[in-house]
Amino acid sequence: MKNNARASNFGFAPRLAPQPASDPVYDWVRPDVRGKFLWIGQKKFYVRGVTYGPFQPDKSGDTYPAPEKVERDFNLMAAHGINAIRTYNAPPRWLLDLAQQSGLRVLVGLQGERHFAFLDDSKAVSDIKNQIVAGTRRAAGHPAVLCYTIANEIPAHIVRWYRPRRIERFIQNLYEIAKDEDPQGLFTYANYPTTEYLDLPFLDLLCFNVFLESQSRFEAYLVRLQNLAGDRPLIMSEIGLDSRRNGELLQAQTLNWQIRTSFAMGAAGVFVFSWTDEWHNRGDHVQDWDFGVTNRDRAAKPALKVVSKAFADVPFSFRGAWPRVSVVVCSFNGSRTIRQCLQGLEEVRYPNFEVIVVDDGSTDGTGKIAREYDVRVIHTPNRGLSSARNTGLAAATGEIIAYLDDDACPDPDWLGYLVDTFQKMNCAGVGGPNIPFLDDGNVAACIGLTPGRPTHVLLSDREAEHIPGCNMAFRRDRLQAIGGFDTQFRIAGDDVDVCWRLQNSGGKLGFNPAAMVWHHCRKTLRAFWKQQAGYGKAEAILERKWPEKYDSTRRIAWGGRIYSDGLLRPVSWTRGRIYHGMWGTAGYTRLYHPPLGLLDSLPSAPEWLLANVVLVGLSLLAFLWHRLLPAVPLTFVSVGSGLIAGSARASRARFPNGVRSRFGRFRLQCLTAFLYVHAPLARLWGRLGYEIGISRIHSKTGLSVPLSRQFRLWTEERQEAVEWLRAIDAAVRAHGIVVRRGGDYDDWDLEVCGNVFGNTRIRLVNEEYGARKQMVRVHASPRFALLPIVLTCTLVLLSGLAASDHAWIASAALGAFSIALAGLAYQSLGVVTATVCRSLKSLEFRES
Repeated sequence: MKNNARASNFGFAPRLAPQPASDPVYDWVRPDVRGKFLWIGQKKFYVRGVTYGPFQPDKSGDTYPAPEKVERDFNLMAAHGINAIRTYNAPPRWLLDLAQQSGLRVLVGLQGERHFAFLDDSKAVSDIKNQIVAGTRRAAGHPAVLCYTIANEIPAHIVRWYRPRRIERFIQNLYEIAKDEDPQGLFTYANYPTTEYLDLPFLDLLCFNVFLESQSRFEAYLVRLQNLAGDRPLIMSEIGLDSRRNGELLQAQTLNWQIRTSFAMGAAGVFVFSWTDEWHNRGDHVQDWDFGVTNRDRAAKPALKVVSKAFADVPFSFRGAWPRVSVVVCSFNGSRTIRQCLQGLEEVRYPNFEVIVVDDGSTDGTGKIAREYDVRVIHTPNRGLSSARNTGLAAATGEIIAYLDDDACPDPDWLGYLVDTFQKMNCAGVGGPNIPFLDDGNVAACIGLTPGRPTHVLLSDREAEHIPGCNMAFRRDRLQAIGGFDTQFRIAGDDVDVCWRLQNSGGKLGFNPAAMVWHHCRKTLRAFWKQQAGYGKAEAILERKWPEKYDSTRRIAWGGRIYSDGLLRPVSWTRGRIYHGMWGTAGYTRLYHPPLGLLDSLPSAPEWLLANVVLVGLSLLAFLWHRLLPAVPLTFVSVGSGLIAGSARASRARFPNGVRSRFGRFRLQCLTAFLYVHAPLARLWGRLGYEIGISRIHSKTGLSVPLSRQFRLWTEERQEAVEWLRAIDAAVRAHGIVVRRGGDYDDWDLEVCGNVFGNTRIRLVNEEYGARKQMVRVHASPRFALLPIVLTCTLVLLSGLAASDHAWIASAALGAFSIALAGLAYQSLGVVTATVCRSLKSLEFRES
């Protein structure tokens, strides 16, 4: 691709040309977190580190060797490709200076942990806080500081003693104290598997100490940690193997696959434990462990050379043949963002790929911008997103097709992570996370935290049920085998449909949390409403095509767990169940969340939203007729239930670093909570608009009074009841109406869905008369939904009461509202009834 030297304008500019270690523009800018990785200035920074210390204190209490010895150590590290060290206490300023001279970053340990029940000891807590303040002040502002670890491995039995919430609040308190001392610094906590369940969403990145000697178990656990980290970087803050017990050769082999696996699974960095066998622990000089890559005299072990080679290949070694990838970017009037997208693709590090831009009838110059880059541009009339994706598929030459939205920008190693997952798993498709841009404003940041954002659904830590369309890749032959994308999905829903069709054909979807792209969220509430309304329409189309994928509340019944970055956990008074093992002996813990409860399901249920709309209308009419005033508190309770659910989740949200004041965070939390109600309402609006439009189309052929009807058919060609039901199912679906099949515990066979206003249920029975003669009877029973009936009756009653009080305007408004509601319900059920009648008559059934 062309090497266009232009400034990036999407919050960061990933320039990947090699730079010397002494380059001040690169080396000594404070690091910051951008999605799953660390960046320093305009360069992505992979941490290639070793732990350093603690050493035996000297007479003055200093726990580091003499400066001359430290300098020799640092120079030897730098010569072997190491770019960071981790300390276990706050180092003196001179050590940070030496690290900077050698091109090393320092993960500064503040040692806020204690190995006794310290929270009951006010003096111990005070000492810890003073230690955190002093340690942060000692290092604050130094350019060599990579990050601070507030504490390291608070023992599991101590956490269990105090309960997790108290320890979490304590760590958050330490975080806030340290952040006040160095506001620009990054802070983390070095956790370990035994307290994996600690919920610390406020930390800038996730650090874990993991010592596993099985590569398969290590890889599986890293994937789990990545999903726990969410949109934050994961750093393996301790890995290694004891060479005294296992031998130096096995140590080298183990470190080789530990490092390579860590980076291949998307870790932002690794710290090998440790630099040297010289190690001092709580007053003891440790002699029975040899974890160092050098011995106590700093003589190199075989592991040092292996570590150096593994670090040189981070994150992948592109030696050998890698499959060709075709990146397809589909755009309709995407001139505002497509330049950022294509600039990002220029920075992708992958040896064999092409970029195809499909300009789907744009009128804003999108194609002209695309032609400035070394990409293939295909112009088509505006046929919708699915058609554009099929056009890209037909033109692609790669064996893997990666789809990227025009308002998204890939991480430089995006394709490497996707293809690596294809090679490790027998997948038909692979996806990764999409993370909101950092500089789109506070409204976009709040929108990025709501359920309306495109997201993935995971069946396990590695396997997905759904991958979002802005970041998905497929094997070309598997995509062609199912006929590509369904062109009825013009704006959204195509990704869900293609995932389900691939899975139905026996394909599996993989997921790599490091294959990330940046994605623009909508920047205004109006744009967000329009987007969510489009999603609602797509959901209605999906339900027509895949009714079995929807539950009784007309929401998709996902088999997996919706990816959430920690924000969509069930709203519950409890944190879930923590697996500790018998008497707290489990080495690897799990946090099991409860199933979705009432507060989780109600805010997005169509019936609940409809009730809220009616209550809001009644509250407004209370200004005209005071007897409606009781509706006001009911409205607050009803709408408030959704806001409570949203507030519970918004309280966990991380907002841009510029928002430091409590009032500023509170304001954004309120907006985020509001959006949790806003998004489902917009989707309902889009869904009803589409469904009522479909009803209007069908009503042109007539409506039928929604009453129960019976049909019969005499035949001398006997068929099983299942075959008749399949025929009725197909006949009704041919009219574009959703049909749901009855389950094991239902006393009906088919449910012909209208919308929120009701449905028609069908039952069938065969009467056998011998000689293959058969009477088939069908009973079709329209069913108005309870809520519209209650609302309509209530409105009629209130209209009459208002008239008796001579509140004529309120009475007229209530009456008109009730008539409109009843009319919509009648039309909906009338269309469904007429469709059922026509479908049965097409199969030669007669009404009896």
